[in-house]
Amino acid sequence: MLASMPRLDVLKTYKLSIGGKFPRGESGRVTPVFGPDGKTLGNYCVASRKDFRDAVVAARKAQPGWEKSSAYLRGQILYRAAEMLQMRSAELVAELARAGAKGAAAEVDACIDRLVHYAGWTDKFPQVFGAVNPVSSPHFNFTFPEASGVVVIVCPDQPALLGLVSLMASVILSGNACVALASGTMPLAAVTFAEVLATSDMPGGVVNILTGLRSELAPHFASHMDVNAIVDGSGDEAVGEVLRRGSALNLKRYVARDLAVAEWLSAKADSPYWIVDTVEMKTAWHPVGV
Repeated sequence: MLASMPRLDVLKTYKLSIGGKFPRGESGRVTPVFGPDGKTLGNYCVASRKDFRDAVVAARKAQPGWEKSSAYLRGQILYRAAEMLQMRSAELVAELARAGAKGAAAEVDACIDRLVHYAGWTDKFPQVFGAVNPVSSPHFNFTFPEASGVVVIVCPDQPALLGLVSLMASVILSGNACVALASGTMPLAAVTFAEVLATSDMPGGVVNILTGLRSELAPHFASHMDVNAIVDGSGDEAVGEVLRRGSALNLKRYVARDLAVAEWLSAKADSPYWIVDTVEMKTAWHPVGV
């Protein structure tokens, strides 16, 4: 009798990624994701303000150690993430395709290439963007970049995975930690990518990934006093206005990444100038001969 009954698929519940762990979310809210054919693809947790605050705490705890690690090590860890993403590429291509993404294979390949690209910048951007400044006293005067701290990333809806990878890699390579809010329409691939990072030597808390509602979380992103910068790739003008206004009240840096879907595959999305948007330029003086 049991053999003749159709079995039900056990759908995955995609959890949040906070501090290297995968909690279900403080509020207990879970919502389904549907494919273009109306079929349920899975369920994901809806992050609350408390989840976001927990993610900031995790990022702040991890950030000093990540920044103090050598540029070589940060590059190797990003390269390792590319290796692990390559190993799970077929899974992610299928996941994006089921969600209705066009050119899923090209998107995943671009994600791998972008991680390798930004891995190569970890030990190069200080020389490219730093300077030895001429001064009229017997001193050396150096300008060099330092990480800002904790950066919130608001990802575009599409391309769901490439948008996340491009923004995340350009932010953390300099020593920042981040809290990223995944695509609102195709969030599942972001959590699978968090699982990739968990097996790539990435220290827990350097990258925290939330799924949920932009409109609900944006005011908290902007008002949180322990967030140093926001990189907004959502392309949502209403959300952008909330983030800009809130950031102005506490002098938080706000950067918009307004790219069309096709532009995320172009050189615009791997610009080294994206790195500079989330670093602080520091100047130091040193007496000559000392």
